[in-house]
Formats: sequence, structure tokens, C-alpha cells
Amino acid sequence: MTGTENTTTLRRLAVALTASTLVCVPFGTSTTSDPGIVREGQGQVEAEEHEVRAPTEVELTPSVEAAFPRESFAPGTTATLVISNRARGLTLQVFRVGPEGGPTIGNITMNGVAVTPKVAVGSSPARRAVRVGDWPSGLYFARLHAADGRVGFAPFVVRPRRLGERRVAVVLPTLTWQAYNLRDDDGDGNGDTWYASWDKRIVGLGRPYMNRGVPNYFRRYDLPFLKWLARTGREADILAQSDIERAPSAASLAAAYDLIVFPGHHEYVTTREYDLIEGYRDLGGNLMFLSANNFFWQVVRRGNTITKTKPWRYLGRSEAALLGVQYRGNDSGESRASWTVTGAPATSWVFAGTKLGPGSKFGDDWGIEIDRTADTSPDDVQVLAEIPDLFGPGFTAQMTYYETDLGARVFAAGAFSMAGQIDKPQVARVVANVWRKLSDTRLERLPR
Repeated sequence: MTGTENTTTLRRLAVALTASTLVCVPFGTSTTSDPGIVREGQGQVEAEEHEVRAPTEVELTPSVEAAFPRESFAPGTTATLVISNRARGLTLQVFRVGPEGGPTIGNITMNGVAVTPKVAVGSSPARRAVRVGDWPSGLYFARLHAADGRVGFAPFVVRPRRLGERRVAVVLPTLTWQAYNLRDDDGDGNGDTWYASWDKRIVGLGRPYMNRGVPNYFRRYDLPFLKWLARTGREADILAQSDIERAPSAASLAAAYDLIVFPGHHEYVTTREYDLIEGYRDLGGNLMFLSANNFFWQVVRRGNTITKTKPWRYLGRSEAALLGVQYRGNDSGESRASWTVTGAPATSWVFAGTKLGPGSKFGDDWGIEIDRTADTSPDDVQVLAEIPDLFGPGFTAQMTYYETDLGARVFAAGAFSMAGQIDKPQVARVVANVWRKLSDTRLERLPR
């Protein structure tokens, strides 16, 4: 869930997550009937606000509509690209996202470094084979150009040949990307996602995205982090969520990776992914979450779809027990504020080199969705920084860090979005500090 860039199109609603409407009592102290803020109390989420809307004119820009049915492919394999609508005189070229220079302007464009020549592929609808070369693990896209000027993009992940080619994995939120895809596949006038209509519980995977094929919010929340990886020379295995699900076991993940990073809005998670990541942590694996509202909803894969069921905490698995914090609220980005650094022991290395210390403030654009600690958070969780009462009394965002007895180290950003603001020097330094500490197994135990 995120704020939208075109708030005039939003219809702000609250959805009851139980059979009856519940009164919200934040921390058991006050009530509110404001549907514009998601409220939590008594350890439960009473209501969650979605932004139910129709696509904007920009999202509906005419394009060559195409997608890869699978989230990722290994080097040396052949991927099938499905082009859905009519177009003539098509050309196709594949690019890698991240190493390109210069900014990406607008939300309906993807830029990258070409890894194939441009080739003519005839007309569509059609299926076209795309040979995946011996390319580094990363996010790639096919760019299609039609004779009438329409353009379309079809992103896909190139996973490593085997897990652990690099000691750090970065998991992109590929299920969230499709949940935000407002494409109307069945022609009933509504997008085929719960963000378009309340009666939708199923989202199709492998669909062309709106925005000429660019996932919603990609430029704001995902692209800056991928460019930072390339710019700073950090090498990582880039994975789709399906790649985590295919891992043989938590032990195999622990053997492959010192650190797993979740840079984006990782809201929708299958039981398989939750089990493996929790097991990886329990075996001493390190985790880094750079957004907020992660591991919130359980979804079930059935074929090439996901079905939304319940929030994980309703299933007895509070995300705070894994992340250190859990989803607390969302005001669609109307309130933004600065973090205030605490005096927690780990702040000495998290904020090293930033000139920030206890009581210092940094940034002024944090919010949209926030997390905070809960009764289910680990006992020794450290609150590194706070945004007090951002959405009202008790709605405080918290950035956290904790360690387990087996040596796992877990960092959670607590608000949108460190990955999205990584171009800011202080944010980049914090992320680099945490990356270094959590990915270097030779380091001594950190301050607790």
C-alpha cells in the first residue's frame, strides 16, 4: 500500500478485515472514525485502507502490451515473451536496469544498458522467444517498439544459476508489483486486483503492467536502489519472490547468503516464503528491510495467480516477531516528517559518518506508511530513530535493529522508503553502514 501520485483520483475507503466492523482503539486509549488513517490496537489491525481507484490517463497510455509469464529466468535459458495486443513492425531489444547513467523521467519509461541488439520481430499478438545470455543477475526488461510509435516494456529478473553466487541476495517485491497492476484482463470494467475493486481477491501473475509495462511506483521505490547497487559496485544475487519460494530449505538459504535484503514494499508473502525467511533468520541469517508494511498479507499461489487471505498476525504470526516492527498506519502520504535519532547502542555504527547523534533529525519526507514495535517484537529490539506521532497520538514510526542468540542481525527501516531515498547522502551512508555490518561475517559481535 502506498500513497498515489494522483490523489484526486482516490476514493478513500476502509475495509473491515473481520466479519464485523470493529471500533479502533489505538493502544486502548482513544477512538477515531477517520477512514483516512489505518488504525491498529489491542494487537490487531481493525481496518486497512486501500486506495480503490480506476487507472489514470497516464497509466492508460497506449502501448505494446507484453509480459513474461514467469518472474525470473536463469542465464542460458529461453524466456517466452507474450505480446497481447495488435501491433505491426515490432522491434525488440533487452536492457539491464541499474548501470545506466542519467535520470528516468516519468513513470511510464524504463531505462537501462542494452544487452542485445535491436531485432525485428514482426507483428502481434504473438509469442516470441528471448534467449537469456550469460548476463549478471539483475532486473532486465524487453523494450518493444511498434511502427506506429507505441512502446512497451516487459520487466523480468535474471536470477543466478545457483543460489549463493554472491553472498548477498536482494529480493524484489514481484508479487506487490502485480497486486498494484490495475490492468482489466477480463473486460468487466474494473482492474483485476483488490486495489481496483473490493470484490477482487485474486490477482493474475505474468500480466502486462499498466504504465506502458512499468510496475507502479517502480521509479520511486525500486529504481533508486538498483542504481545505487550499480553505482557503488555492490554485487548481489537479484531474486524474484518465486526464487525464494523455490529454495530447497532455510538451511540452503543460510548456506548461500550472509544477508538477504528486501528493498521494496514487500507486503504480499506466501507461506513458503515466510517459512523460509523465518527459518533463515532462526539459523543466524541476517535480514535488511528498507521500506515499511512488509510481510503483512498472506497470499496463496494457485497456478499463475495469487489469492489474498488474511494478515499474517491474524494467523498467529505477527510480522514484528520477524522484522522487529509491524505495520502501524497509512495516511496516503499526507503527513511527512523527520526521523529523530535515539541513543540506542547500535546507533553508533548505523549512523557512523553521518554527523548524526542522539537527538539529531534527518530528512523531512518520511511517512506514507509506518511501522513500530509491538508486544511480539524481540525482547532486545533497539529503536534507532523515531518519527513521533506522525499520524496522531501513538502513531509513531520506529526504525529498529535486533540480534538473536544465534547471531542473526535484523534491520528494519520503519517508514517509506530508505531504498527510494537512497540518493540522499545521509540515507546512502546509513544503508551502506548496515549493509557492511550485516554482510561481513568476519566482524565481531555488534553493540547490543
